[in-house]
Amino acid sequence: MLSARNIENNEIVFDVFRLISEGAFKTENARTRIAAGDVLLTIVGTIGRAAVVPEAAGPFALQRSVAVLTPGPELLPKYLVYQLQSPVIQRYFEAKARGTAQKGVYLKTLGQTPIQVAPLDQQKRIVAEIEKQFSRLDEAVANLKRVKANFKRYKAAVLKAAVEGRLVETEAELARREGRSYVTGAQLLQRILETRRSQWQGKGKYKEPAAPDITDLLELPEGWVWASPAQLSAGEPYSLAIGPFGSSLKVSDYATSGVPLVFVRNIRAAMFGGPDTVYVSEVKAGELRAHWVATGDLLVTKMGDPPGDVCIYPAHRPPAVVTADCIKLRLGDFALTQFFAYAIESDLVHKQILGITKGVAQLKVSLGRFGSIAFPLPPIAEQHRIVSEVDRHLSIISKTEVQVDANLQRAEHMRQAILGKAFSARQTEYVMGLSA
Repeated sequence: MLSARNIENNEIVFDVFRLISEGAFKTENARTRIAAGDVLLTIVGTIGRAAVVPEAAGPFALQRSVAVLTPGPELLPKYLVYQLQSPVIQRYFEAKARGTAQKGVYLKTLGQTPIQVAPLDQQKRIVAEIEKQFSRLDEAVANLKRVKANFKRYKAAVLKAAVEGRLVETEAELARREGRSYVTGAQLLQRILETRRSQWQGKGKYKEPAAPDITDLLELPEGWVWASPAQLSAGEPYSLAIGPFGSSLKVSDYATSGVPLVFVRNIRAAMFGGPDTVYVSEVKAGELRAHWVATGDLLVTKMGDPPGDVCIYPAHRPPAVVTADCIKLRLGDFALTQFFAYAIESDLVHKQILGITKGVAQLKVSLGRFGSIAFPLPPIAEQHRIVSEVDRHLSIISKTEVQVDANLQRAEHMRQAILGKAFSARQTEYVMGLSA
């Protein structure tokens, strides 16, 4: 059994379907009697997508979100498909659609659709001209989509070069050329660890954070070193933490004002605030102090398919509380947050996250495993240069992507303009009602 989602780009997609019993098929088939040359039209939800049933199609049934139209001998199926998608008919469907949650067009209304009918030879010429122009348009759209797909590969290549020390001149090379010394990544890590030790305010004896497992990882550039999130986290307690779980935070604790909560969806979209924000009271937030997040903290999803989405908690937002499936990483003074956000997005780190992901029903990363993965740590000046160069490349990608999206939208408008011109009143001899 097919549904409205099987009607795409003037074609019927048979890849996804639902199996029904022979008895149910007989009942549905008696209702629709689908045959080659019939036109299928979506009439619920996204109204107006249409396609011709091909000769090679085997038997299938349809959900009631799709209508079956059988053109008479005076109407070419392809001509009908294109006309159903023309601006004038689309406006007709919009005006006649009824419903609240999901609008639809009733069959009686559909049967009264004013269809313009030209002589058959003229219909053939109209279809041929539409398909000629659509073919050119489709080629242009395919090229634009290829360009858009390349943006992801380009970004991945930029991030790969960034975390492997190939995007900018390394601090070691620069210092050698300028005849000066510099603070290496190893020395930087030592400072971070010493600062953590001296500023420790937690309960009990200070415990050294675990170094990362660097087995099978690439050799870093001169002056770089591997470091774990646990090593790079700030010295204060709960710098590396997850949200509360179990009875610590229940749905009944949610409020419409107070201290905002951060969910996986916020991190994925890098969007905080807005009408869908969920809060807890100031009192409850006080109980959850270990899970607070502040400006500049790194937020990483620990659940998902796959986990590992990352963003930086923005400066314009108030302190918040992370929820159970989020990781918070507050870095020390000698680690640039944006560099490590880019590192987590890179294949180098993301593959490590995938490697420590466990679960059957839900894929998750534990805080302990996340805390021991390997981050590349360059000298601090090099971190800044890398971030600036990545920002420059991503800005170019973003601007070009806006142009590509605008051209894709323009192509869709051109498609409608082609159909609008093809089915203007000048192209027809008379108007008839369509039986559905």
